[in-house]
Amino acid sequence: MKAERLECSTYHSLLRISLCVFAFLLIFDSGLLYEGTAQISQGAQHYVATAVGVKVSIPENDVNILTTRITELENELAAKDREIAVAQSGGGGEAAEAIDMSTFILSIILFILLVLILMNYILDYLRYRPIDNRQTLLS
Repeated sequence: MKAERLECSTYHSLLRISLCVFAFLLIFDSGLLYEGTAQISQGAQHYVATAVGVKVSIPENDVNILTTRITELENELAAKDREIAVAQSGGGGEAAEAIDMSTFILSIILFILLVLILMNYILDYLRYRPIDNRQTLLS
């Protein structure tokens, strides 16, 4: 009966399911089985990052028009600088860093879930041990 209480708790089930989900996401995101999945994941992350935005407008005047033009020129200059940097470095550096970062984050989450599961089972084991064994451990 004690073994049933350990195996059938909602918390254990939730940890196991979340562990499986994050392991699947990690395999998908890292492209371990098929390299195309890493590219799909990167494309989805890029799409979500560019889709989120806010637009605010104010009435136009001379100062706003000049500021807008200066900002556009600065953005063009920054884009050209990025293109030059990518051309000099061989290209693809930012995409590889983004894939590595998402894989790293998923790996950390998966490790935390594994630690939680291990701690949970160890604490359950210690809680359900006979009292005589606990007294010898404490002294």
